[in-house]
Amino acid sequence: MSTTTLPPGYRLVGEGRIREIVGLGYHDFPEGLVIEHRPGRTVTEADNTLITALSGNTAPIHLDAHYAARTARGRILVCSGVTLAFIGGMTVRATSGLTLANLGLDDVRFENPVFVGDTLYAETEITGRRLSASRPGDGIVTCRTSGLNQDGEQVVTFTRTFLVPLDPDAVRDATNY
Repeated sequence: MSTTTLPPGYRLVGEGRIREIVGLGYHDFPEGLVIEHRPGRTVTEADNTLITALSGNTAPIHLDAHYAARTARGRILVCSGVTLAFIGGMTVRATSGLTLANLGLDDVRFENPVFVGDTLYAETEITGRRLSASRPGDGIVTCRTSGLNQDGEQVVTFTRTFLVPLDPDAVRDATNY
């Protein structure tokens, strides 16, 4: 198998053996690039209950169906922390799978409610990048991520900045990724 016949998203690691690529390197992030993250993720009642409870959030709008039924929404509202975790998590494989450090999470906005049964999707636009002044083998990437529900409504947006290697293949080889 030659590298010219490899399916996208894979690299040759031995005779007749390929490995999925996780994360990108600095040079793979041109400003303006938009990455659509798939698959989507349908939020379950168990997801909301478990993650909300683990976070210590006791707001009844997230956990008490009787209470939530009497609010303006009429049903349990998925905790914003769950929404942020799902959308942020969806982006990691493509964007920061090889990250060396998350440097910032800024300008988080929750724009529409998320309910149990909603399916969430994410897309990320690269908004900037620069070489690291303190780490010569690394670069700093800034992106704006949007989380959308199954109807295309934006539910969350945020800006994230992270540190990635300039040579992702060297990192993959050194770490067996």
